[in-house]
Amino acid sequence: MNSASPLSRAFRLIVTGGGTGGHTYPALTAIRTLRGRLAAEGRTLDVLWIGTADGLEARVAPAEGIAFTTVATGKIRRSSNPLKMVSPANVRDMARVPLGVAQARKIIADFRPDVVLATGGYVAVPAGLAARMCRRPLVLHEQTVRLGLANRKLASSATWMAVSSESSLPLLPESVRGAAVVTGNPIRPEVLAGHADKAVEVLGLHGFDRRLPTVYVTGGAQGSQQINDVVRDSLPWLLSNANVIHQCGPTNVGALQQLATVMPSELAGRYYLTGFVGPELPDVLALADVVVSRSGAGTLAELTALGKPAVFIPLASSAGGEQAHNARHLEEAGAAVALFGEVTGASLRDALGPLLTDPHRRVAMAERARAHGRPDAADRLVDVILSAASG
Repeated sequence: MNSASPLSRAFRLIVTGGGTGGHTYPALTAIRTLRGRLAAEGRTLDVLWIGTADGLEARVAPAEGIAFTTVATGKIRRSSNPLKMVSPANVRDMARVPLGVAQARKIIADFRPDVVLATGGYVAVPAGLAARMCRRPLVLHEQTVRLGLANRKLASSATWMAVSSESSLPLLPESVRGAAVVTGNPIRPEVLAGHADKAVEVLGLHGFDRRLPTVYVTGGAQGSQQINDVVRDSLPWLLSNANVIHQCGPTNVGALQQLATVMPSELAGRYYLTGFVGPELPDVLALADVVVSRSGAGTLAELTALGKPAVFIPLASSAGGEQAHNARHLEEAGAAVALFGEVTGASLRDALGPLLTDPHRRVAMAERARAHGRPDAADRLVDVILSAASG
């Protein structure tokens, strides 16, 4: 009579995954969404995040007020040469995995979660294996078109496999397709609520010609030397056809600023250069007619949810070639343009030119991009988590 009913007690969730923002931020958005869903029912959420001490999650989780702990894990250094896979560093790191599993098993046994959510990264493997040992429901979330290495290792242990794209389903092992559900990749709700005019005011873009399209160029928080170089090589042409917001990375501002000082004032007024874009990102995206960027899973999720035409320059060194697969998937659907191999200023001009000069082409690409977007992905993933908990 004194025990709490399942509907009144706290929902207990263990989250594992991280290392990069691609694994960390979808998990954080899912936590926020689940917390809000439970609060509407008068319930609370207890969360414990299992991560690594040097991963992004080690900063993000405590800042969000989420309890955080670590386990031993090992990174596999990939190589196309199988012999190089059996390197001393790989052997040493893989020997740490059993210790990590033992640590995670004790954590899960003590915490007794209703569900374990794993979003990828090396730390997800020991925690995911421990979830199966402790007979706790395991939900995997995959952000990219193809399964990442961690999720491939855990697929057979999953209660549900949440994927971000319909095109992922035929790529899954046949044995786990029955547990797969398409949720999309959770994005922050504020990304969808930007205002173009606010970007103009906040950033002081009064030299922009609003009759021209606006291009947002980004290489991620640290910038991309490759993207900066191709933009630099095509900048006079670009500014003759568009306004440009260029997020180049904090260390790259100086050289590009010098280039802007020798341009005619009319063109220079259409060029906004910044090392980093922070809280104003939703407004910048609202203003942008075309985006030039890398093709990480989070970027794709945001741009398709917003229906933004894009020219992708994939990071060639991304794990497993994931960025190239992401970009190619959207290009084949007519939802983006992808540039592979040696990208030059000329190839960027060839890709951007038709989009900048033909508004109808931009509209058509925006519609195809939006068809691949899932702005409700966080809610869909929370549905899967709750379903796993209810058995």
